[in-house]
Amino acid sequence: MPRTGGNQPAGAHGHPGASGARVSKLHVPTGSSRPGEVPDFSALHLAGEDALFRPEPDCTVTDAEPLARGLVRVLDDEGVADGPWLPELTDEQLLQGLHHMLHVRAYDERMFRMQRQGQLSFYMKSTGEEAVAVAQGMALDSGDMLFPAYRQQGLLFVRGRNVVDMMCHCISNARDNCKGRQMPVFYTWKDGNFFSISGNLATQYSQAVGWAMAAAYKGEDHIAATWVGDGSTAEADVHNAMLFAATYRAPVILNIVNNQWAISTPQSFAATGTTFAARGLGYNIPGIRVDGNDFLAVYAVTDWAAQRARRGLGPTVIELVTYRVAGHSTSDNPDAYRAREESAAWPLGDPVTRLKQHLIGRGLWSEQRQQALETELKEAITRDWKQALSHGSLEDGPHWPVTTMFDDVFQHLPAHLLRQRQQLEDEG
Repeated sequence: MPRTGGNQPAGAHGHPGASGARVSKLHVPTGSSRPGEVPDFSALHLAGEDALFRPEPDCTVTDAEPLARGLVRVLDDEGVADGPWLPELTDEQLLQGLHHMLHVRAYDERMFRMQRQGQLSFYMKSTGEEAVAVAQGMALDSGDMLFPAYRQQGLLFVRGRNVVDMMCHCISNARDNCKGRQMPVFYTWKDGNFFSISGNLATQYSQAVGWAMAAAYKGEDHIAATWVGDGSTAEADVHNAMLFAATYRAPVILNIVNNQWAISTPQSFAATGTTFAARGLGYNIPGIRVDGNDFLAVYAVTDWAAQRARRGLGPTVIELVTYRVAGHSTSDNPDAYRAREESAAWPLGDPVTRLKQHLIGRGLWSEQRQQALETELKEAITRDWKQALSHGSLEDGPHWPVTTMFDDVFQHLPAHLLRQRQQLEDEG
């Protein structure tokens, strides 16, 4: 049978194109900008009326479906808080949230500068995303288990992690609780229920669901929360986790931090033309899309999802729409793939500035107090860095002994590894 040529009459196979001709064309997603272009975020649909309602946590997935397409906001562009998602937070809690975000920012700035000076090998800033980790951390209980990605250092600040210990980890000195065996910013803190960050993207999703299933099986009240970036949603672990979470109604919050860029790839490559919150609907999991730079909205949505999980009603997918102001890491140059002025054009603003404006508008804060706090935190971070260096530097040590590579892996070390460790000790 002869093959059909490409010059057939329109509709020969019953599939005419829009113009009457049969057309097959590969679609290549576009980003918000490329170098030299004017940033355009209009495709994100950041305004609308379809998220201006707050269902009860025991609602059906169908009832909550519009929340996966809209954008939950509490703070408007002038810093005024209103709407059904307005959380019941005290003045003290709001001020604490601002303090935590400023503390994270001061820490990031110091560590970034130290990496540029060669005093640590690698760093990843969370600039512009501070409300995600801080507001969500404050909405969760201390007994809840956290399975983070690598831009949620704000969780550690909320839970009171010693900043010097965080710095010591980043420079792999003798006080590094990871014993020099993890990359900088890949923190872990057992006492704070902060699971070890992994360089294998999205593995934390399956781990969080497994932990949550075990907690439910044991009748515990604690829940799990986990985070991935928009690009990592393409990993199979995310889909496996959603399937198990939905099937067993695991008490887990599945967060997707949509910060617009997966290193140099725009979020549109993983979004498949819809929202990331809608990813949960196919698994019968409610999805909520929230303004990730709105501290109040992030807190409210997380609290809603936590209530649902604690009542045995299962998981929630939360898409946090935010923007990665800095590069992906200190190894990245974002000017090579996006417009230099793109961060300034981001329509949802800066999370720190927005909460500050809200507090000033309510008479709880001022520009003078803001400047004083920023100075105080920078000075505290400087003192912490000096203390961290007193335990050893990246270049000069002291570091953990090489023989510790055999620790914390096996409950009972196999004979061949015992021999290797002994050989190292004899040679050392």
